[in-house]
Amino acid sequence: MKNTGTTPMANVSRRNFLKSSGGVALFIGAGGLLPNLISCNDSKSLQANLKKHDLTAWVRLSEDGELIIYNPAAEMGQGSMTSLPLVFAEEMDADWNKVKVEFSPQETDIYGSPGFQPGTKLMFTVGSRTTNSYYSVMRRAGAQARYVLMYSAAQHWQVPLEKLSTGPHEVIHEASGQRIAFGELAPYLTMPESLPDFETDGLKDPKDFRLIGTEIPRTEIPAKVDGSALFAIDLRLPDMVYGVLERGKLHGAKPTLINEADILALEGVLKVVPYDYAIGVVATTLEAALSAKKALNITWSDAPPKGFNSQEIYTTYEQLASASKQGKTVNAIGDIQAAQRQAAKTYTADFKNDYVYHAQMEPLNAVIQVAKDGQHADIWVGSQQGFDTKLGIPDLLGIPPEAVTVHLQYLGGGFGRRSMSDFVLECGVLAQAMAPKPVKLVWTREDDVTYGTFRPLTLQRLQASVDAQGKLTGFSHCVVGDGGHLVASGARNDHYNIPNQWVEWQEASHGVRLKHWRAVGHGPNKFAIEAMLDDVAVGQGTDPIELRRQLMADSPRALATLEKVAEISDWSTPSPEGRAKGVAFVEHGSLGTGVCEISVDRTTGQINVHRWWIALDAGVVVQPDNVKAQMEGGILMGMSSVLKEQITLVDGAVQQSNYHDYQLLRMQDVPDSIETVILPSVEHPEGVGETATPMVAGAIANAFLKLTGKHLRHLPFTPERVLEVLNS
Repeated sequence: MKNTGTTPMANVSRRNFLKSSGGVALFIGAGGLLPNLISCNDSKSLQANLKKHDLTAWVRLSEDGELIIYNPAAEMGQGSMTSLPLVFAEEMDADWNKVKVEFSPQETDIYGSPGFQPGTKLMFTVGSRTTNSYYSVMRRAGAQARYVLMYSAAQHWQVPLEKLSTGPHEVIHEASGQRIAFGELAPYLTMPESLPDFETDGLKDPKDFRLIGTEIPRTEIPAKVDGSALFAIDLRLPDMVYGVLERGKLHGAKPTLINEADILALEGVLKVVPYDYAIGVVATTLEAALSAKKALNITWSDAPPKGFNSQEIYTTYEQLASASKQGKTVNAIGDIQAAQRQAAKTYTADFKNDYVYHAQMEPLNAVIQVAKDGQHADIWVGSQQGFDTKLGIPDLLGIPPEAVTVHLQYLGGGFGRRSMSDFVLECGVLAQAMAPKPVKLVWTREDDVTYGTFRPLTLQRLQASVDAQGKLTGFSHCVVGDGGHLVASGARNDHYNIPNQWVEWQEASHGVRLKHWRAVGHGPNKFAIEAMLDDVAVGQGTDPIELRRQLMADSPRALATLEKVAEISDWSTPSPEGRAKGVAFVEHGSLGTGVCEISVDRTTGQINVHRWWIALDAGVVVQPDNVKAQMEGGILMGMSSVLKEQITLVDGAVQQSNYHDYQLLRMQDVPDSIETVILPSVEHPEGVGETATPMVAGAIANAFLKLTGKHLRHLPFTPERVLEVLNS
């Protein structure tokens, strides 16, 4: 094997044992860690791996026909390592069995997508937009690769290009009966002067798809199962040192270190690095760094969260919701004041949700190596990328973006948290101080819980107006909380035909760190909207499905999901004794309606969710099985946040520290079944990763209302809160 300068860990881990015991090793090339395995016993396979032909910037072709297709998106379990290359392979007419996948270089000009902001290209795996924004990009790129192969065959055979076609992994000249496999074409590759854009024509008719829409296993799953997949947390580089930070109990508090000399005298400690809000320690081992962290003697300044008590703030929020001063308008349709004045009946309710932590499985970490002269840096990180694909390091170091190389790794969970680059910049500061040694920064779970970036706490006041004919004519929605889009997104009702609507945001800031959390504002907002609709349905003596059916009359795709879920859940048939069903609709890119069936232990206050049914319209579905997996994962994460998860602050300090007091859904809480039906569609693909999660709270609250006649309006629905409602 090529000597790469890397050294194995002193103790063989399970992951390394699985790699070495199979007689294989990872090849480490100039471009970073390649995910494919090469036999140490077969020098020919090593040579074959090195002899690749660049077909386009998106794909490399070996003479044996193997393709390496580049994936431009982060892979955090959502399947981008398969779905995007699959779209490319479809248009290229590739044999999927001969495809391998690697992360693309993090170069926006080449691999960016225009699907996030008009006029810009980004590499940003957020908002369930990956397939949506890259679908057309990958189709065009695949078609261009196919064009290069056909052009090369035309030159090789000296025949007109327009007389050629392709079959799976081969170019065909029907008139002469000649066929040539893609691999056989590799020595004859000829680049045309320009490539067609394939904007409007030249792409496959969806009815001719061979790969898109079929059940194809995800490419990275075998490596994740056998332990060979590498996450940033797994990386060990020669001469690597370790960094940790001690951050204050109050977000934004400034530190003064009292005992720096004592810390530097500790075994293994190499450097103490101050930050505005933390003290960093670099040591030869992670254990030494963590030990030194415990020994830090720091005095902390006050900070904006001081005096803030999260469970007491709702009274203040109620006052803001009642204030005469109007907040920022988020949506305005019709005349909401006229609808309220003319209403025959008005329904009003407040809904609350506490802070929620991301709880990603892999702790935040990064490895950065800065060159001795400070003019180049390498980053190994699991990141959701961002507006700057170099993650802020060029500005930090004062070097051009092209001098920074990002080696993207698998993510052990993102959910929005890893779309921030704070932990990467922290590592960059340490790496700059320790250059040219590579530095691995690791956040402990306690770091991430106490100094996390949370889904915001909010109060929402909803008012529904019903006219004398029983028609819902007005719907006003006031969101009180911090974070702008983080709290106000998802409050629109574009698929419900309510003639007069009003959404406003009243800002209330407390200095607490906030961030996008799966589905962003849709979780709390769709909970409030869907629960309010059931309040209206019950008050008007209307079935909740029938009310939504009327409201969706002008949105046929949304209505189709409602009708399908009513069918598969057997909505009209009463549930068994002690159980009830609830429904909720969500649009988050894709359209989905969910129904759950629950029971309640009236002694303990425990809500048990037995079954879920979901009907989904996601446009063209690239990987049906993976879409179902996304819906199942979204439901389970939603149940965890709705029934258990809660961050509380007292005097500005987070009260939870790890999973012993930040509760997550357990195996015994998982439903007996989650059934997802995907509705056929030829529309452009939409995201699915954030559609299921926001429907959970509304559906459970509505099932609870049907079962008990009482309202759940404060997330999470802990047993204590459920008992309080039952006994009220």
